[in-house]
Amino acid sequence: MIRPYLKVTKPGIIMGNLISVAGGFFMAARGDIDWSLMWATVFGLSLVVASGCAVNNCIDRDIDARMRRTRNRVTVTGELPARTALIYGLVLGVAGFGLLGWFTNAVATGFAAFGYVVYVGFYSLWLKRTSVYGTLVGSLSGAVPPVVGYCAVSGQFDAGAAILLLMFSLWQMPHSYAIAIFRYEDYAAANIPVLPVAEGVAKAKRQIVLYIALFCLVTVLLPLSGYTGLTFMTVACATSLWWLVMAFNGYRRGAEELGWARRVFVLSIVTITAISITMAFDFRTAPEAWLAMSL
Repeated sequence: MIRPYLKVTKPGIIMGNLISVAGGFFMAARGDIDWSLMWATVFGLSLVVASGCAVNNCIDRDIDARMRRTRNRVTVTGELPARTALIYGLVLGVAGFGLLGWFTNAVATGFAAFGYVVYVGFYSLWLKRTSVYGTLVGSLSGAVPPVVGYCAVSGQFDAGAAILLLMFSLWQMPHSYAIAIFRYEDYAAANIPVLPVAEGVAKAKRQIVLYIALFCLVTVLLPLSGYTGLTFMTVACATSLWWLVMAFNGYRRGAEELGWARRVFVLSIVTITAISITMAFDFRTAPEAWLAMSL
């Protein structure tokens, strides 16, 4: 009985968001950790993400049925009726927003609501099915978790939060395009206008390289602005440049596109995980950050 309720929330996505929200939280806390606030933020946002995933599964069950990767989802097979999944998702959302509203602050809760509306409303209900720009808009929702974690501590949207939002939004693009390339047949069968299907794999490959290059530049803004230290700089540069080299490998003569796209996808996970963990521990104290900003 529990299995379908767990599967509809997409646990893998929740775990990925847990790492990023914790990274943003610890970076902002700078060693002065309010553990009750941390757990409330992590658990509250996890419930919000779980809610968005459950509602998304209800919305997407028609196109999920056409895709080999998703045709066994519980909302497609009927293991969990759509109405039940929707009610379950909404209950999770109320609980999650309730926790964030009670224990954090208006800025953090507001960004969680922003991400939810973008993902469920603009992306799932509209742009995913109608526009090649759906991935770009959806990237904003994927970038919200570390910002929520950061703002739960800081109580404001400052330069650090802005860098996190931009950095994680840029990361979403090559990550998503790589998936769309090695799952090309699925997206084409479901008539989803992702960039590789709508405008060709060649253009998607160029966009992957461009977005990874921009991501490389933005990640170094955290240490340059005094929010993180040399360890973060080293890890960020090493992983993101490795990711960029892998992206360029797609242009080698005889490169096999599906295998290349899978490697780009896997390396995207390695990169963002390493960066999220490192920024949680390689923070700078507030005076150091202020000094770096003033210089």
